[in-house]
Amino acid sequence: MQKGIRYATTVALIVAIGGFLMGFDAAVIAGAVGPIEIEFALSKIELGWSVSSLSLTATIGMLVSGPLSDRIGRHAVLRIAAVMFAVSAVASAAAPNFVTFVLARMLGGFGVGAALIIAPMYIAEMAPPTMRGRMVSLAQLNIVIGISAAFFSNYLILLLGQSALGWVEALRLGEWGWRWMLGIEALPAVVYFFALFAVPESPRWLAMQGRDAEALEVMTRVAGREQADADLLAVKEAIITEAKLGKATLGALLNPSMRLVLTIGITIGILQQITGINAVFFYAPMIFEQSGIGTNAAFMQAVLVGLVNLAFTVVAIIYIDRLGRRRLLGVGITGIAACMLVLAYGFGSATYTLDRAAIDRLPAEISRAAVEPLQGTTYGSDVEFRQAVQAVIGNDAYTQHESEIVSEAIDMNPVLILVGILGFVASFAMSLGPIMWVLFSELFPNRVRGIAVSFVGFINSTVAFLVTFVFPWELASIGNSVTFLIFGVFAIVGLFLIMRMLPETKGRSLEELEAMLVRA
Repeated sequence: MQKGIRYATTVALIVAIGGFLMGFDAAVIAGAVGPIEIEFALSKIELGWSVSSLSLTATIGMLVSGPLSDRIGRHAVLRIAAVMFAVSAVASAAAPNFVTFVLARMLGGFGVGAALIIAPMYIAEMAPPTMRGRMVSLAQLNIVIGISAAFFSNYLILLLGQSALGWVEALRLGEWGWRWMLGIEALPAVVYFFALFAVPESPRWLAMQGRDAEALEVMTRVAGREQADADLLAVKEAIITEAKLGKATLGALLNPSMRLVLTIGITIGILQQITGINAVFFYAPMIFEQSGIGTNAAFMQAVLVGLVNLAFTVVAIIYIDRLGRRRLLGVGITGIAACMLVLAYGFGSATYTLDRAAIDRLPAEISRAAVEPLQGTTYGSDVEFRQAVQAVIGNDAYTQHESEIVSEAIDMNPVLILVGILGFVASFAMSLGPIMWVLFSELFPNRVRGIAVSFVGFINSTVAFLVTFVFPWELASIGNSVTFLIFGVFAIVGLFLIMRMLPETKGRSLEELEAMLVRA
């Protein structure tokens, strides 16, 4: 049995590399946000589009990858995703203009959508019931490892770009730092493509295709022959029952018997993104720069975000099959709400004043004469201060030197912002991060799992797109404090809904959960 567990774990770890690529691809843009805004002279809406365009195509990828995997197999879809990641990385790094950059990012979005849906689905169909929560969480663990790797890679490239080393200058890391940040992802994508040849197809998918001998062989390697025979029999009985109900279609999700699981799935899918996690991951350096700590420190604190995310995802993996999904969600969402309220208070209490000494320390490119009318005036919000400075030096100059200007003017406690962000990420990582995908892989019956997970994943990714698209505009238009307050209110509402609807699912087979949750 131990040999089977080792085999299943090895396979799950390889498949979960898709999560690493997804996390890296999503978070690496955080280091490029500032440079591409200047490089392509983007407005805040265009900046939001350049970041969120990946999420838009990820929604399409989620919608089609489930049904596509039902047709050609989970394994084949994951290999296609690996190719998309590699091509997107190279194309976005070499993009000569804004349109090409967005198209390259959108191609990567298809890979993100496929990896998000198919990797946890495959692992759930392979894993023993007693270890399914932890094994499916490996996909989320690899996502956060990818996020951490992206933040660290961005910070390392930033530091190297500021050095005078010969090889650094030859590679033009200083000038092309953001391009190197984006392009480096091609290496793990190629590794993933070839590593997938070492794993089998999903045994449940093989059984659905009538390839029982192949399914039994894979199940035997995981659980032994006796248990494999019993598992295959249960799967075949479920397939026969589902066949009597007809072909799985999107309309099947609207059947009254699916009402509970669909409602839970949609609620979890919306809540995971509407509380602001992708806004934090995609714009982490920008958020930290708003607290006045400067660019280098902002990138360093983004590395801390990745490390905290990783550490608390490990906590979730350790306890998800001990404490259960529901309890971890309750604790985590409460923490998310509290931390967002802390961030709202922290930014809301900040004031902005440019005195004589601060004006003298501004970058030489900024006209002192233009700024002097603002000397000694105290502004109570970041929006008022930004508009006042832009009025006297222009939007382009402010965008290029925003970090230095805010650092000189702001009066606030940046530690409060750091604690709020890290607490939020920790709370998310031990709850909504991994548990959403575990629940998606558990809630829906075998017959409709592919299309159901794609549907709720589509909703999740649509919300992610909207949040990341409007986030730069929100910061510029309604300010940091109100933006984070909105996220906190959504978390409070979501906590109430989840605690009312969600039963505990730990320790039950997929067939047992179907009998419990899907009404006859």
